[in-house]
Amino acid sequence: MKKMIVLLSMVSTAGTAQALVNWAIDNSHSQVMFTVSHLVISEVTGNFKGFSGSIVSSKDDFSDASVTFAIDVKTINTDNEMRDNHLKGDEFFNAEKYPQMTFKGTGLKKISGNKYTMTGDLTIRDVTKPVTLDVTYFGTANDPWGNTKAGFKIKTTINRFDYNLKWNTLTEAGGAVVGQDVEITANLELAKPK
Repeated sequence: MKKMIVLLSMVSTAGTAQALVNWAIDNSHSQVMFTVSHLVISEVTGNFKGFSGSIVSSKDDFSDASVTFAIDVKTINTDNEMRDNHLKGDEFFNAEKYPQMTFKGTGLKKISGNKYTMTGDLTIRDVTKPVTLDVTYFGTANDPWGNTKAGFKIKTTINRFDYNLKWNTLTEAGGAVVGQDVEITANLELAKPK
C-alpha cells in the first residue's frame, strides 16, 4: 500500500511539472514596431496593429517555450496614409497576395539571467529565412484583477531585400532613400489562463 501511495505521488508530481500552459497575448498591452533609415539622415518608425500568437511553456522561466506568431500586414501604420498604401503594395509587402507575416520558433537558448536568444523561421511574402531574436524576459506579476501576466521585449534586425521588399531609389548623394536594414521590436505582455 505504501508503495502504491508513493508511486501515485510521483506520478502526480511529474504530471504537475510537465503541465503545459498556453499563454495568450494581451494585445491591448503589446506592440510590434519597426524602424528603418530614411535618406540616410533620419529614421521612420511604424507598427502593426493586428497580430496574434501562441506561446506554450511548462516552465516558469519560459525556457522550453514553443512560439508561433503572425502579423496582419494590412494593419501596418506609419501615420502616413500614402506611405502605408505604398508599403501594402507589391513594391513592398503585397498585402493582398501575402496578408500575413509569420514566425515559427525552432529553439530557445538562455544566455544569462533574463536574456535569451530564440531561433526561428520568419516568412514575409513568399520568402522564409532563419532569424535569431534577442529576448528579454521581465518576469511575471499579478494585475489588480487577479490575472497573471508575463512581460517580454523581443528585438531583431533583418535585411528587407532578403524578403523581396524591393522598392529602392537613391538620393542625389547616392544613399538609399529607404535603408535595407529594418529593426523590429516587439513588446509583449502575456496572460496566463485562469
